[in-house]
Parts: sequence; structure tokens; C-alpha cells
Amino acid sequence: MTIIETDRLKIRRFSCEDWKDLYEYLSKEQVVRYEPYGIYTKEDCINEAAKRSLNEAFWAVCLKESNKLIGNIYFNQQDPKEFSNWEIGYVFNPQYYGNGYATESCKAVIDYGFKKLKARRIVAMCNPENASSWKLLERLKMRREGHLLKNIFFKQNEKGESIWIDTYEYAILEDEWRG
Repeated sequence: MTIIETDRLKIRRFSCEDWKDLYEYLSKEQVVRYEPYGIYTKEDCINEAAKRSLNEAFWAVCLKESNKLIGNIYFNQQDPKEFSNWEIGYVFNPQYYGNGYATESCKAVIDYGFKKLKARRIVAMCNPENASSWKLLERLKMRREGHLLKNIFFKQNEKGESIWIDTYEYAILEDEWRG
């Protein structure tokens, strides 16, 4: 099992035991506001930790000293596989915002993707209203390639109507990362 380590973090596969730490942040509206899902219950997190433990696209970001799960990264190869494109996404516990953990862990995963998985291109998407997210992508030296207008919806209003949102698209190529 692959473990990616930085000075302060251990980035590893999920385990079923991670549900408590997952619940600590996925149960907060401020955390899931821009995600394609709502607030998670305790039972949801027990099931989600089990699912993620079987899904190689999800990485648990943990403090190295305590093994405390403080966030997660989604890193998955896109189809068609021969294009060597990967997508990255992230969600973190707000108790740990402002410490550089998201930047540190995403850098490590991107580096792993280019060096070990032979990724050619890594992409990310975020809601333009989520300034923390797009600023993180820019700290990672990713370039904003597009602003899609009302291209997707995750949630509906009280009348059951889709709430369409915009998307920023970001990317970085392997040679840009090396340079």
C-alpha cells in the first residue's frame, strides 16, 4: 500500500476506522457547501469510510505525529486512460484551515502523480464562489483554463428546481510542474 509522506503529513489509503474523523468535517455545512453531496450523518460516514477504503481514488490526509485524519484528496485517472489525464479534488476539516496542509498534501499528490503514475496532465474544477479552493489551485501553479457558465448542478431549491452553478477549470502539465 502506497503512503506519501511530507514533513508534517502522511497521505494514505482510507480505513474503516477513519469514519469518526471523516464525520468531524463532513457533518458541517460550511465544508460540503460546494460539494456534490449534503451533510453526512454518523451512519453515512461509517459507510463512506468503508467505501473509500476500497476506492484507490480517495486518499486520507493525516497529521504525521498523531495519524489524525484532517482531510481527503480525490485523485483519479480520467478516461480515456491513454491520455494520461488525472483529476484532483480535496476537502479538509476547517479546524485545520490556514496551516498550509491542503497545499502541502496536494503538492505531494501531484508530484506522486507525475513521477510515479506518469500523469501527463492534472486537472481540477471548483466553484468560482469558492475563493479558498481556486486560490489553492493557483498556489499549486495550476492555470485557469476556463470559466464554464451554469454548466452543472448538485442541488435543488425548495421547488425542486436545479440550482445551476459555474465551474472554474484548472490544469497543469507534467513539463510545467517540472519547470
